[in-house]
Amino acid sequence: MTHDNNGKVTALIMAGKRSGVLDPLAERAGVAQKCVVPVGGMPMIERVVMNVAASPRIGEIRVVAHEADEIAAIPSIAKLQAEGRLVFKPGAFNLVDSVFAGAEGADYPLLITTADNCLWLPEDFTEFADKAIASKAGAAAALAHKEDVRAADPQGQSRFYEFSDGGYSNCNAYWIGTPQALAAAEIMRGGGQFVKFPRRIAKAFGVINLIRFFLGWGTKEKLFAQVSRRFGFSMVPIEMSHGHCAIDVDNERTFQVTEKLLAKRLAAA
Repeated sequence: MTHDNNGKVTALIMAGKRSGVLDPLAERAGVAQKCVVPVGGMPMIERVVMNVAASPRIGEIRVVAHEADEIAAIPSIAKLQAEGRLVFKPGAFNLVDSVFAGAEGADYPLLITTADNCLWLPEDFTEFADKAIASKAGAAAALAHKEDVRAADPQGQSRFYEFSDGGYSNCNAYWIGTPQALAAAEIMRGGGQFVKFPRRIAKAFGVINLIRFFLGWGTKEKLFAQVSRRFGFSMVPIEMSHGHCAIDVDNERTFQVTEKLLAKRLAAA
């Protein structure tokens, strides 16, 4: 395992699928897995890969997938693979073990995102990497402010992580600065979704931090600092500039929202 990547960041794009379950969006599109469903006229994994690849901060791209052949058949992805810029890593039984598998032998730091983060632009990946590097974080999570998310999707989510400095939404993008900090991936073993499943906060962060979280005691930075002490390395919240970073393609509603925002972006361009 090496740690000199010429100043570049290794990107892990999680493109797995649930075992034995065909995603409704994939079924409708006639494909084997959700990550190749066309969104805005392009397979979502292709859109994410192209935007990751266009960020000047990103070096190697690792796509962690259970069914790589369908993804590798996409011409632009095949080109990156032939150039040696992109490699495939096999997905494991669950998200956390898939992250561990994708990270094996990688150069650090790692930027982890998901194949359905279709609205992230190259400048968003660059912003996240720059802020994480500047913070000297062992691990970090991208968050978007409630008002920014609602501005992008007024009929969207109603539940947010509430801190004394406002409400925030998770953006499905994470930073792992060192191999030692990879332990932070264990937080996601329950699947995330802490707002919906409070017990997951207690398991990952501790009961006291669960109480602080739900009572809104302190800023997001203060809570992350308290969690950092629990894990033994610095964990940092990274606030993104744009609310669209918190919108991924989870279901039919967010699929339609993403298509609308992509169309609006194209019209503005």
